[in-house]
Amino acid sequence: MQVLVVDYTAKDAAEKFVKSLHETGFAVLVNHPIKQSLVESIYKNWQEFFLSEEKHAFAFDPAKQDGYFSSEISETAKGHSKKDIKEYFHVYPWGRIPAQLNDEILEYYRLASQLAAELLDWVEEYSPTDVAGKYSEALSHMIKETPNTLLRILHYPPLTGDEEAGAVRAASHEDINLLTILPAANEPGLQVQRQNGEWIDVPSDFGNLIINIGDMLQETSGGYFPSTSHRVINPTGKGSDKSRISLPLFLHPRSEVILSDKHTQASYLLERLRELGVKV
Repeated sequence: MQVLVVDYTAKDAAEKFVKSLHETGFAVLVNHPIKQSLVESIYKNWQEFFLSEEKHAFAFDPAKQDGYFSSEISETAKGHSKKDIKEYFHVYPWGRIPAQLNDEILEYYRLASQLAAELLDWVEEYSPTDVAGKYSEALSHMIKETPNTLLRILHYPPLTGDEEAGAVRAASHEDINLLTILPAANEPGLQVQRQNGEWIDVPSDFGNLIINIGDMLQETSGGYFPSTSHRVINPTGKGSDKSRISLPLFLHPRSEVILSDKHTQASYLLERLRELGVKV
């Protein structure tokens, strides 16, 4: 099992991309249309926000799930007991966003969502006929005018040595959504689990775009596309005193979209949020 690095501009990009997703749950794009200068600016500006006291004015809304989530109320991954060492901010176009960060982050949200729709078309094009027959509607149509796609800006603070024993930046987990689009972070640490249980590093050169499958795509494809466990390990040595910023876009269908005989988007999401301990 190997996560493929795919040139977005190559003629066989779509086929290679979907092959990697099917075999590993992950793929990495290079020469993609998301400008690195935009990503770098977002990292810098949100780093300043996380280091300020302004973040507390945007404390998250338990009902809407937008705003700032402090490290004290951070997620506990399914099957784990320690909270992750991170704080984060949930961006929705309809949600609260600091005024000075609004235009830039919504431009990224728009561009990444536009690319995501194209990648979903790739997935559908190269799905076997019996798998494609399970989709209740075109995959890219599932996200059309969705209010549910979530852009999360994550801040993993420098490690101090006083962290709770056993806590990591992000314990092994699977994502809830259809696809996750992630620009390579400003510090390494992302790993994916092979089927034999071994953990391997995801190619995370600055400028790479990392895409992984979420549980909803696994659900709607009848398991053909696997939602693969991944984690963010703690740095060691000199890396431990550096912050890590991460910018995953979690692509969600509209609430009424039927994923399978068992679930709509809304019922699946509610079940998983309760498991994560961020929804009652």
